[in-house]
Order: sequence, then C-alpha cells, then structure tokens
Amino acid sequence: MSAPFILVLYYSRNGTTAEMARQVGRGVEQVGGIAARLRTVPAISANCEKTEDEIPGEGPLYCELDDLRDCAGLVLGSPTRFGNMAAPLKYFIDQTSGLWMSGAMIDKPAAVFTSTSSLHGGQESTLLSMMLPLLHHGMLLLGLPYSEPGLAAATSGGTPYGASHWAGPQNDRPVDAAEAKLCQALGRRVAEHALRGRR
Repeated sequence: MSAPFILVLYYSRNGTTAEMARQVGRGVEQVGGIAARLRTVPAISANCEKTEDEIPGEGPLYCELDDLRDCAGLVLGSPTRFGNMAAPLKYFIDQTSGLWMSGAMIDKPAAVFTSTSSLHGGQESTLLSMMLPLLHHGMLLLGLPYSEPGLAAATSGGTPYGASHWAGPQNDRPVDAAEAKLCQALGRRVAEHALRGRR
C-alpha cells in the first residue's frame, strides 16, 4: 500500500495561489507519515477547439480523478473571480460526479485557500464557494481556529474559513510571512486529521 498523501489542488493565473499551494504543502510535510501531492488544472477557453497539453510545460502535473480518489485529504485553492472560485477549478470539480456516486470522498478532511487582488475582493465568499462541492462529496471541512496566532496578527489575509492572501491591484504582492504561516498551519491541520482518521 502506498504512503498516504494530501492532495493540494489549485488553479493559479499569476503565481500567488501557486505559492500558497507550496506553503500548504510544506505544512503537510511537517507532519510525519504523510506527503503532499501538488496538482493543478488546465486553463479553459471559450474556444472549444483549443486544448491544453496533457502535461503542463512547468509546475505540477494536472490533477486526475485518481488523485482525488486516492488522497487521504484535500486542500483546494483558487484565485477569486467575482467572489467565486475560478472557472478552470470549477470545471474540473464539475467532472467528479463519478467520485460522488461512489462515495470516494466521504469523511476525508478538506480545507480551502484563496488569493485576491483587492482586500475586499471576496476572499471569504470564494472560500465558501469552494466548500460547497466538498460538502456534497461528504468531506469533513476544516478551517483555521482562532487558537492559530497568525489569524489575529495578519493584516492582509487569513480567515477562519481558510488561508487567504492579498496580491495587490497588480497581483505582484508576494505571500508574506504571516500568510505563509497560515497556509502551513492549514496544511498541517488537514494532514493531522487525515492520519487520525486512518488509525
């Protein structure tokens, strides 16, 4: 039997959500006995003939349904699009009905994270939008408890619903130390709960 892993599944357009995913993965790997598997999804286009390469030119591989089926837990990340998750991530999730029908995701721990270009760009509503399909899959949602010191100290991101980041109007503001710690805390929490569920 292969070692358990937490799937960190995300879509990133400008790189900040990808950096958050890496920080979540670091948090997962701080827990012994479990690994992080980073995966992304291809962009989508209104031009139906356009397709993406099967293997991305750089960064993590594209997610496959087997990654979801086999994971011990899931951390889902997306930039904000009008207070909602980005279309490429939604498009991928919409193809998971087979996993829903089989109950493959039931009782697995899950969490969410997001990045916005404005401080009031819908961080929490985006996190909630990602939670909805996870609830339909029967997953156990985890947030960030207020016992996490960074939640009270962060000035640009971080919510009890999940890790968040403010990228700035030009999407060029890097993930700061407080935001990175919250991403790591989220990854650790999902990993710990996944291992607890396997005992």
